[in-house]
Amino acid sequence: MTEEQKNQLLNEAMNEHGDMIKRVIYSYVRDRQRAEDIAQETFVKFYLSLHRFDGHASYKTYIYRIAVNESLNHLKSWHQTKVSFRDKLKFWERRESTEDTYIQQERTSEFQTVLESIPLHYRETLWLYYYAELSVAEVADVLGCSANTVKTRLARGREHLREQLEVNGYEHQTVTE
Repeated sequence: MTEEQKNQLLNEAMNEHGDMIKRVIYSYVRDRQRAEDIAQETFVKFYLSLHRFDGHASYKTYIYRIAVNESLNHLKSWHQTKVSFRDKLKFWERRESTEDTYIQQERTSEFQTVLESIPLHYRETLWLYYYAELSVAEVADVLGCSANTVKTRLARGREHLREQLEVNGYEHQTVTE
């Protein structure tokens, strides 16, 4: 692969997946600045390892695997304390009336807090599948497990999420699968 091709692939990866990579990393480290730093490290490692990329998986899956590994390495080295999603994360910004914005932020905050309460292996599977929009096969590649394991984690993760939402006063119909 030529340097020009590597640069083009890096730019494409950053433009198409940069924000979602940061969100996935944030779901592990729960600190916006650290997520930014780890995302940069992820893209550097992606670029430097392109000569080893054999095309077996899509580059999307490849870069998500790097992001997950970098996040886990960070957690192992820093022994981070848990920080609530509510304190650090805003996924959706809506430019509506102040009341609508407040309601949306509250719902998002509540949902993120509930999502935070489920076990990591379910949370990461749900994140990659629903937020990063990876296929079951791609999630399996990223997490290094079988597609059946991903399907099981999705089902159990949704069930954990549903239970936690119900405990927090949400009706069953508000949880979409």
